[in-house]
Amino acid sequence: MKEFAIELNSAGVVELERLSARERVAAFVELTKPRITFLIVLTSAAGFALGSRGRIDYAALGSAMLGIALLSSGIATLNQYMERDLDALMRRTANRPLPSGKLLPWEALVFGVGLTVMAEVYLAVLVNPLSALLGLTVISGYLFGYTPLKTKTSLSTLVGAFPGAVPPLVGWAAARGNIGIEAWVLFAILFLWQFPHFLAIAWMYREDYSRAGILMLPVVEPDGRVTAQQIVIYTLLLLPVSLLPTALGVSGKVYLYGAIILGLLFLYSSVRAALSKSRQEARRLLLASVIYLPLLFIVMVLDR
Repeated sequence: MKEFAIELNSAGVVELERLSARERVAAFVELTKPRITFLIVLTSAAGFALGSRGRIDYAALGSAMLGIALLSSGIATLNQYMERDLDALMRRTANRPLPSGKLLPWEALVFGVGLTVMAEVYLAVLVNPLSALLGLTVISGYLFGYTPLKTKTSLSTLVGAFPGAVPPLVGWAAARGNIGIEAWVLFAILFLWQFPHFLAIAWMYREDYSRAGILMLPVVEPDGRVTAQQIVIYTLLLLPVSLLPTALGVSGKVYLYGAIILGLLFLYSSVRAALSKSRQEARRLLLASVIYLPLLFIVMVLDR
C-alpha cells in the first residue's frame, strides 16, 4: 500500500507520493536529463580529442568529461526546478519528477545547486580554470538568459543557442588550456545545428508550448512560414561551416566527404519539413538532427 506525504505551499495542499529508494534515485537521475547530458559529453569529448596535441590523454579526457557531465546534470536539474510550473501545463513534461510530485522542489534545488557547484570546483581544480570559466558562461546564459526569456520572446532560442554551443569549447579548453579558431568552428557548428533541431521540436509540440505560454517561434507564428524559412536557412549555413575543420587542418578528406554527405542528407530532411510543415516531417527532421550531429563529430575525431 502506497504512503503519501503532505506538502503545504502557497498554492494550497499538494499530495506527494512517497517513493521507494529505487524510484527516488530514478527520479533524481531523470532530473539530470541523461540523453541530453550524453550528447553534451559527446560534443565536449570531441572538442577535447580535436584540441589534443598528439596522442589523446584518456585519463585527462575522462576527468574532464566527468566534470562536464556533473555540470550538465546540475544545469538540467535547476532548469526543471525553475520551469516546474510550466512543465505541469504541458502534456509531454507533466510526468517529470517535479510536476508529477515524485520529488519536492527543494530537493531538486539542493540537488541541482550541489551538482553545479561541485562541477565548477572540480573543473577549476582538477581540469583548468578556463574550462570552469566557460562552465560559468553556460550557467549564466542558460539559467538566467534562455530560461526566463522563454515566456517573453521567441528570440529565446537564439539566446539559448549560445550557451548550448559551448560544450566543444569546454572540451577543447580542457585539453589545450586555450581557445583557438578551430574551437570556435566547433562552436559554430553546434550553434547552427540547434536551430533546425529545436524548431522541429517546437513545431511538434507547439500546442503544448502555447498552453504553457512559452513563446517559441511556431507559437507566435502559427502558419509556420518563418519557422520553415529558418529551418532551411540555418541548415544551409551549417553545411559550409561544417567543412571548415578540413580547411583548418583539424580533420582530413574522409571527414570532408562525410560532412558533405551528412550535410546534404540533413538539408534534405530540413527542406521536406519546411515544405510539408507537418508533425510527421518535423519528427523525421528531429531524428535526422540527432543522428547527424554525433556522426559528424565522430567522423571528425576519427579523421583527426
